[in-house]
Amino acid sequence: MTRRTPHGRALHDGPVVERPAVSVYRVPTDLPGGDATLTWDATTLVLVEATAADVTGLGFTYGSSAAAPVVAHELADLVVGHDAFDVPAANDRMSRALRNAGRPGIAAGAVSAVDTALWDLKARLLDLPLVRLLGAAREEVAVYGSGGLTPYDDAQLEEQLRGWSGQGIDRVKIKVAESWGRDESRDLHRTVLARRTVGDTAELYVDANGGYTRKQAVRMAASLAGLGVTWLEEPVSSDDLTGLRAVRDAVTPDVAAGEYGYDLPYLTRMAASGAVDCLQADVTRCGGVTVWLRAAAVAEGLGLHISGHCAPHLHAHVAAAVPNTRHLEWFHDHVRIETMLFHGTLDPRGGTVSPGASGEPGHGLTLDRAAADPYRIA
Repeated sequence: MTRRTPHGRALHDGPVVERPAVSVYRVPTDLPGGDATLTWDATTLVLVEATAADVTGLGFTYGSSAAAPVVAHELADLVVGHDAFDVPAANDRMSRALRNAGRPGIAAGAVSAVDTALWDLKARLLDLPLVRLLGAAREEVAVYGSGGLTPYDDAQLEEQLRGWSGQGIDRVKIKVAESWGRDESRDLHRTVLARRTVGDTAELYVDANGGYTRKQAVRMAASLAGLGVTWLEEPVSSDDLTGLRAVRDAVTPDVAAGEYGYDLPYLTRMAASGAVDCLQADVTRCGGVTVWLRAAAVAEGLGLHISGHCAPHLHAHVAAAVPNTRHLEWFHDHVRIETMLFHGTLDPRGGTVSPGASGEPGHGLTLDRAAADPYRIA
């Protein structure tokens, strides 16, 4: 029996979701990829397309192709027939269903892709930019140029940094802690090169990807601060909240972490622990738009900023919808892939993006199938 409001309208009378489609794309890197603890030569994108009333929304996650069968075999049946307007309910249903299958990690990426596709679908059904549907807190969102991967030689690093400067992006980040922190002299050399390249006034950030030990991170932070570094990301493992808090208390740059938060409890514990000055959350990992917005609220309640980790075109609209956004990561690998595979990408010139300015519904991305098909592997 359908429940109704006092005015007789059905509580669930929106268009219903059809079975989501899932596809996988593997895009080789343009340059060797690597950070403190990992190397790669390609990036995998798992795409979800959700349709209702002949309208399609899309979402995706970066990571393992194993997220695709999670969508197909664990999640798709849970959203078929679901009211397309009730996205948080679908998110809750998916998260609960994965309790025994293993919610964190690959499965969280799958949930995130479906959730984001559903939010994009809802906004498109209502013919609204996603930021208008969510409610804007700002017209523009600051970005920072991110890359500076450890395998780059000096010329490649300098070229990338100059590319961002040429676009008017005055916040940049490079990777440090190469080989689990075993080459401090090269970390410092590359940071000196970065500072010289971008000039004295640009904000300079470094990301150690958890590659330093606690005391090593404190020692390195002192040298890095002397070069004007104001953002120290994952100086130690983000799972070591005690160590992260100890480093934060001892250094002058802001400490940031949170990109490996696969659910709201993880991000809440990190924010409440005093371990970070800025909470990072990744819409492609944390549970999608639904959970990213909740993480932003947690951070705001604790007096913290939030920053969108990677996947910049999926973060832009949600980042514009919360008052405590600091910026989003204009990550080279993902910007390149999103520009290659999708229409509707944003322009970061001047150091900001303006989601929703075009008036296009949803998050504004549409798949360029002709461009994407050569990279499809499933």
